[in-house]
Amino acid sequence: MNDFVGRRLYAIIDLSYVSDNQAPAILKKLIDGGIDVVQLRGKNRSVNELAAVAEQLLEQTMAANIPFIINDHAAVADRVGVQGVHVGQDDDSIAQVRSAVERPLIVGKSTHSVTQAVAAEREGADYIGFGPLFPTPTKPDYKPIGLDSIREVHRQVKIPIFCIGGINIDNLQMVIDAGANRVVMVSALLKAHSIVDYVRCATDMLA
Repeated sequence: MNDFVGRRLYAIIDLSYVSDNQAPAILKKLIDGGIDVVQLRGKNRSVNELAAVAEQLLEQTMAANIPFIINDHAAVADRVGVQGVHVGQDDDSIAQVRSAVERPLIVGKSTHSVTQAVAAEREGADYIGFGPLFPTPTKPDYKPIGLDSIREVHRQVKIPIFCIGGINIDNLQMVIDAGANRVVMVSALLKAHSIVDYVRCATDMLA
């Protein structure tokens, strides 16, 4: 969707790092810092649990005009008025997600190679996640793909590409220099001493 074109910093509120009750306060800090997109992720959480947290967060994202994405579960998007769903390689297809929700949705897809990225665009993804670039505690089983493919994926894929995986303030400039202009951050943001300042620093670097 065109709404994603100008967006650079994509935050993920991962419920393995923060409690359900902490999520609204964390989101406020992320928004105050200047994030452009936010996703709610809760692996091994039920649809009911995720929907309950999403309902707590939606008012803030709507007020800030920030797309709110749910990880994996189209059923949550069917209950709560979020703007999108993000799927992995082993999750429902983009067509299945769209057919499950009776309104226009942003649908993103995780990709781990240039070939998967091209396939996701052909499948109809509105944007892709591309990585993991570095080792990441969020997904320790995923082998990092490094920085070498960033320019090539931008050459072959025209939808927005958000690089992901172990990105933090210390390595962000390397990622930008390798050709990225949009990134996802998870643990770096959620564990920051000052989330607001950390987000502002990242958005300044991406500007």
